[in-house]
Amino acid sequence: MPILIRSQIARVQFESWLYRIFTHERRLAVVRSHHERTAHEGHRHCESGKRCRRLAPGHPRRPLPGPGQIVVRIRATSVNYRDLMVVRGTYAGTLKKDLVALSDGAGEVASVGPGVTRWKVGDRVCLAYFPTWQTGPFETKTHAEALGQSSVDGVLAEYVAIAETGVVRMPEHLSFEEAATLPCAGVTAWHAVAESTNRLVGGQSLLVLGTGGVSIFAAQLGLAAGLRVIATTSSESKAARLRELGVSDVVNYRATPEWQREVLRLTGGEGVDQIIETGGAGTLARSIEAVKASGRISLIGLLTGKDGRIDPLPILLRNIHLEGTIVGSVAMFERMNRALEVRRIKPVIDEVFDFDRASSALAKLESGSHFGKIVIRI
Repeated sequence: MPILIRSQIARVQFESWLYRIFTHERRLAVVRSHHERTAHEGHRHCESGKRCRRLAPGHPRRPLPGPGQIVVRIRATSVNYRDLMVVRGTYAGTLKKDLVALSDGAGEVASVGPGVTRWKVGDRVCLAYFPTWQTGPFETKTHAEALGQSSVDGVLAEYVAIAETGVVRMPEHLSFEEAATLPCAGVTAWHAVAESTNRLVGGQSLLVLGTGGVSIFAAQLGLAAGLRVIATTSSESKAARLRELGVSDVVNYRATPEWQREVLRLTGGEGVDQIIETGGAGTLARSIEAVKASGRISLIGLLTGKDGRIDPLPILLRNIHLEGTIVGSVAMFERMNRALEVRRIKPVIDEVFDFDRASSALAKLESGSHFGKIVIRI
């Protein structure tokens, strides 16, 4: 039975398991109002604070590729914090009715439209988070073109139609589940660590905050580049897993709330060369303390919120570089995949959920108990 997740603003529909002979598919849609349920929907309520989860079936039609498009049979997707915001109704943007959720997916080409030259049926591909951002600098208009938000359907569906330029070839050594973790978290980490004109070189230091998807990818990429990687985490069990990856210095921020002081101690009082800042307003002030003079803070996440006050004086006096990092282009994705193949780097997956347990995948992401990426198999 499919699962519909509702909040005060949005709800998420997982469709029927019955695949209706070539013309119907399963997908997850964000529906705005409970009044929009169709007559054949069954449902059940379960309270979780102010939220309610509902079961409801649906049977959308399988897409056909238009000129320059391909249809991808999605085999796996992964979840990101932005997806949780969309589902919970806290995403700031406007969502179209019945939006198909999630941005990250991998699968194989099922059909090609007229004029397609890059791909053939059976090719294994990942869908780009920003399919229209091919190369060059980011433009503001690109925000509205991301998969799974605003008016653009996402990938939590069996079949997705997309421009042939909006996908990249999967790294040959990865499974569909592993490749599905790459489009957002992987590319974001790659953008921050490898694409900057001031990227670090072997022996320099990189601090990653937490053990979510971006942070773990950044740690892996940093280690592969010969950087000294320091990480923060919330538990000793996660600290042990970080050490298994090769991270020698780990700070438990629950045991050491002033974790920036420990980072300074570990670096002889100088601070680190770069920080992967995923926390937002609640951690940025400490990151400013923990970074070296002329160092770089890559602003990526808002896990602790977006409202806060920051003193600009230390940023000015210590020549600190604050850099916003918003996923990356298709060209970056292709470069990252080549590097992953050469170094045989595999994403860290916390857990794989079947399609009918997708609400559990979102709940685990919300709990913060994960280490690496959470995947949904379709």
